Amino acid sequence: MLHVINHPIITMKLNTMRDENTKSKDFRSILNEIASLMTYEIFKDLPLVPTGKKIKTPTGCTVDEMVSKYNIVIVPILRAGIGMSDGVIDMIPTAKIGHIGLYRDEKTLEPVEYYCKLPKVENPLVLVCDPMLATGGSASDAIKLIKAKGYNNIRLLNLVGAPEGIKKVENDHPDVDIYIASVDDKLNDKGYILPGLGDCGDRIFGTL
Repeated sequence: MLHVINHPIITMKLNTMRDENTKSKDFRSILNEIASLMTYEIFKDLPLVPTGKKIKTPTGCTVDEMVSKYNIVIVPILRAGIGMSDGVIDMIPTAKIGHIGLYRDEKTLEPVEYYCKLPKVENPLVLVCDPMLATGGSASDAIKLIKAKGYNNIRLLNLVGAPEGIKKVENDHPDVDIYIASVDDKLNDKGYILPGLGDCGDRIFGTL
């Protein structure tokens, strides 16, 4: 299922990221902020259970609650995914972290795996992070790798996506919910999202 998180604050921040004059420092900071904001929507369905601890406030008492049903694992797709995972981890600091390394072959536009390291966690809820959902190849392959490890409760977090990439992930993994801030128009002949925001990895790390 596709979840477009259409919020004016997120849109405003995303528009600043789209601006070609936005420097890497500001680009990274805003991406982190947007990921944190999106976290509220992604995990809003997680149940709270009482911890058994009572909290004494200045005016009374209440029962402490926490999210305990799931072991949460955050998996950024290297390298740009790191820019989004930091914002999620700021909100859920107890989450475990894995990494998947994929790069896109510039001729075939197909993803190539070069690294995969996931924590050993029982029955985790896995959130895959990648700012750009262009052709959908990298996201689909990353999800396939995670499923091969036996993890099947998976959600995908993207900043900007093209209809082509969304369709591929939906077709390949209909059981995976996609959370995205903006669905853009299309891909160009080089596989970049239009209007997009350029190469997210390069803009995050200043490697233009």
